[in-house]
Amino acid sequence: MADWAPVFVGLVLFVLLSPGLLFQIPSKGRIVEFGSFQTSGVSIIIHAVIYFALITILLLAVRVQVFLG
Repeated sequence: MADWAPVFVGLVLFVLLSPGLLFQIPSKGRIVEFGSFQTSGVSIIIHAVIYFALITILLLAVRVQVFLG
């Protein structure tokens, strides 16, 4: 059986942490801006670091597993 957890966790985190989609850290005028649909280089780097930290914690430390079938 294949473990589908990395696929699902990665997809959900990618969608939720896309800069400007739901929120953006940092924004142009504030610390956090919601639903701006704009992004910057600094925002991309911060969201990538948050993504890496969360996916590492969920897949390696918590060992989330999803088996289909």
